[in-house]
Amino acid sequence: MMSMGNGILFVLSGPSGVGKGTVLEKLMEDYNGVSYSVSVTTRKPRSGEIDGEDYFFVSEEEFKKMKKNGDFIESARVHGNYYGTPKKFVDRKISKGEDIILEIDIQGAVQVREKYPDAVYIFLIPPSLEELENRLNKRGSEDSEAKTLRLKNAKSELQEVHKYDYEILNDNLEDAVEDLKYIIEEEKKRRDKNDY
Repeated sequence: MMSMGNGILFVLSGPSGVGKGTVLEKLMEDYNGVSYSVSVTTRKPRSGEIDGEDYFFVSEEEFKKMKKNGDFIESARVHGNYYGTPKKFVDRKISKGEDIILEIDIQGAVQVREKYPDAVYIFLIPPSLEELENRLNKRGSEDSEAKTLRLKNAKSELQEVHKYDYEILNDNLEDAVEDLKYIIEEEKKRRDKNDY
């Protein structure tokens, strides 16, 4: 296990379709107090996604090779695709005293917690399962089978909220982003106090 140095690792997690990516994208637009860690995935890019910016898109073979080499902090197979968080990037930022935020699913957060118990874990929850279904419908990136699987998984994932340090209700995008900023700032103040 690695010492956290001065940088804080924030983990934003929650069920598929809850809006993790949207909240984080909005946060990064006008807040530069934290860096974003780009994940590696075997899923196909969605419309408008850019390789190296939204995700690093790789083949399944390439992903398995990276995993075997120990290149990930966490990795998981979610809805038929592989996802992983690059270890070197995260460790480098933290050791330089920079704060970094990961946007990962529940399985990934469990793995990160084992290696980085000092990280700050934030769970994004939907206003309701009906609203979650509406968001998945609006997104339109999954067929009905994939959508059904995501909703089924979401029900069990919502049972994990008690394992997190904070929970944010994503009912209104601006409010959710403000809540996330507040948590980041409060954690920075708390850690600064503890350093003296």
